[in-house]
Amino acid sequence: MARESEFLSLSDAALRAVIGPQSRHLALIEDAFKVLVETPGGGVSINGSTRDRAQARRVIEALSNRAEAGAEITEADVRTALGAAVTQPRAEPAGRTTGRSVPEGAALPVGRRGAIAPKTASQARYLEMLGRCELTFGVGPAGTGKTFLAAAYGASLLKRGQVDRLVITRPAVEAGEKLGFLPGDLNEKVDPYLAPIWESLNDILGVDDVRRRREKGEIEAAPIAFMRGRTLSHAFIIVDEAQNTSRMQMKMVLTRLGEGARMVVTGDPSQVDLLNPRDSGLAHALRILKDVEGVGVQQFKSEDVVRHAMVERIVRAYDSDAARSRPFPDLEDDA
Repeated sequence: MARESEFLSLSDAALRAVIGPQSRHLALIEDAFKVLVETPGGGVSINGSTRDRAQARRVIEALSNRAEAGAEITEADVRTALGAAVTQPRAEPAGRTTGRSVPEGAALPVGRRGAIAPKTASQARYLEMLGRCELTFGVGPAGTGKTFLAAAYGASLLKRGQVDRLVITRPAVEAGEKLGFLPGDLNEKVDPYLAPIWESLNDILGVDDVRRRREKGEIEAAPIAFMRGRTLSHAFIIVDEAQNTSRMQMKMVLTRLGEGARMVVTGDPSQVDLLNPRDSGLAHALRILKDVEGVGVQQFKSEDVVRHAMVERIVRAYDSDAARSRPFPDLEDDA
C-alpha cells in the first residue's frame, strides 16, 4: 500500500497539545495508526497509507479543536480520540465526532484545567439529554464523566440564573444511613460521602465560590433520607451513586421534582453495595421509566472511560468476569 505525506497546519497552542509531554501524544498516535508524524513547524506532517493518515488526522483535528477551546489535553483525551477515530464512520467529516460540540443552551463553565466539553459521543448525547429532559439517567462504569458533567451542567445553570439552587443527594450506604452517630453538623456528616461532587464543583466554580454559594443556600447537600416530604422547585438536582438507593428511596426522591426543576440520576448498576442487590432502585427505575415522556437514559460503556487507560482495562476485565459468572440475574429482570 502506497505511503504518502500530508501537512496539517496548527496553531502553536494546538501543536503543543498534539505533541504532548516528551512527545507522548504523538507516540500514541503513531503507534495506533502506524503513521509517522513529524513537526517541521507550523503544524504536523503525517506520513502513511490513505486510511491510516485519515484516522490520524481525525485524532489530531479533534485534539486541536479542544486545545483551541482552551481545554487541557491529557493522555486520557488522546486515548479517547483514538478510539473514536477508529469507530466513527469513514464517510463522516473529519473531526465531527471527536471534536464534540456542546449542545445549544448547555454552555459549560471553564474549569481550572480549561474549557469543559464532552470528550466522547456518549458524553455529548448525555449533555444533550440534560438540556432536553426533565429527568436524565447517566448510567455506567466509573471514569466515564457522568457525575462530573452533571455537576458542570448544574453549575452552568446556577451561574446563568436558570435555577435558584443546586441540590446534591446520595445514599449513605456505608454508614447505614445512621448519620446521627457521626460527629459534626449535617454538612460535616454528609461531606465525606459527596467528596467526588465537591471536587468537581471546586474544579468548575472554584473553592471560594462553592463555599459562598453553600453559605447562601444556592448549593445544598443532603442524604437521601432528608429528601422525604420536600418539593424541590427551580432547582437542578443530582442524585449520585443511585445504584445504592432502595426502590422506595428512588421513588421518593424522583417525586421531589417541583416547578422549574430538573434532575439527573447517576450510578453504576454493577457496583451495588446493598445487602440485597436486587433491591436496587436504579435498575428498577430504569426498567419502568425508560419509555416515559421527558425521561432520558444515557448508557455509558467501558470505551467511554476518560480517566487513566488502566481504568478502562480494569472495567473491561470486571465486565468479562461478570459475564462469565453472573452471580445474580440480570439487573433488568424483574425481581
